[in-house]
Amino acid sequence: MTSGHWMAFSFRLPHMLAGKNIALGVTGGISVYKMCTVVRLLKKAGANVRVMMTQSAAEFVTPLTFSTLSQEEVVVSLWPENKKTSTNLGVKHIDIGLWADVMLVAPATANTIAYIAHGNADNIVSSTVLALRCPLIIAPAMDVDMWENRATQDNLTTLRERGYFILPPESGELASGLTGMGRLPEPETIVDFVNGVIVKTPQDLKKKKILVTAGPTHEPIDPVRYIGNRSSGKMGFALANAAALRGADVTLVSGPVSLGTPNNVKRIDVETAEEMYGAVMAYAKKQDVIIMAAAVADYAPAEQAKQKIKKQHATMTMELRSTPDILRALGEKKTKKQILIGFALETENELANAKIKLQKKNLDLIVMNSTKDKGAAFGSDTNVVTLIDTKGNVSALPKMPKFDVAVEILNRAVKEFNR
Repeated sequence: MTSGHWMAFSFRLPHMLAGKNIALGVTGGISVYKMCTVVRLLKKAGANVRVMMTQSAAEFVTPLTFSTLSQEEVVVSLWPENKKTSTNLGVKHIDIGLWADVMLVAPATANTIAYIAHGNADNIVSSTVLALRCPLIIAPAMDVDMWENRATQDNLTTLRERGYFILPPESGELASGLTGMGRLPEPETIVDFVNGVIVKTPQDLKKKKILVTAGPTHEPIDPVRYIGNRSSGKMGFALANAAALRGADVTLVSGPVSLGTPNNVKRIDVETAEEMYGAVMAYAKKQDVIIMAAAVADYAPAEQAKQKIKKQHATMTMELRSTPDILRALGEKKTKKQILIGFALETENELANAKIKLQKKNLDLIVMNSTKDKGAAFGSDTNVVTLIDTKGNVSALPKMPKFDVAVEILNRAVKEFNR
């Protein structure tokens, strides 16, 4: 590969790698050789790179190779070679975790993914992950049967819920001779992905307090039944994760969901609209931004039966009462410096209804989506939204992952601060 090829490499997103500190954790897969090219590309883009290797990775490529390419010491052990003269015994993983703007683990073997998912810390790579304060990217690479194994997929689900970025492997011919998913993406794709994560996680919300609500509420009918909705909480959790990755102090008030808590997020679990109202109001005054992404029930049973209601008749009438209007209450008490963002899920007259809600609830921004939009269904990992502000600006966004939607919403909040 010629030097001209290196210079020809370009990013699809704005170039943000110059001057960034990239921690690279290399583990023992056959595709380790690709990471030599990744280091070279990162250095060409102006990034600083510090490489950590597991003992297994060093069986494929020597630490000297990565040291030469990165122009930095390569760390293979948690412990320094010369324990008598070292003044930094056993804290390399802490140093690197504090130094890095982003960490990339690639190739990430099935074993390493399991280590990270379960918090094991007996090597330099997994220990650094536990000490990390910046975004983490994991690029799995393994044979197709290992990739498809339920254990691996469960571990990856756990890591996604914690807010880590997963760069999926590609399909193709594998070292075993089989063909299928498991190939580590090409170096240009990896570097482009790292750049994209840096673009989406600027540290522009440090010292800002952000409260996010997520999920449904459950309004009890009797000890075993409730009134609820289909909200999965994924949009609210994506917002909490995106805000935390940008340095914010995040409080997440969540209704009943099955999602794991993103890293560096304080989570408060509630069940009913009344409980969510109490939790939100307890924290609201000190928040710089409040984002109400929860699907709060508008009505609850007027009375909750103390015992399970038996099926006795063909029909049953139930009296409902209105629940607290949390968004309206926040709008009435909002301070001049506070930014309040609401959501509007509509089934008809979407834009008109969202604009009415924006005004009535005294919001700074409303995020409108419709049940008619493909890719915006309950439980989906994507969303299709339109952002509407108080000046009448309407921005219709294409279908995108909910994390990317969260990034766009937070970008608007940052613009409000800058005004």
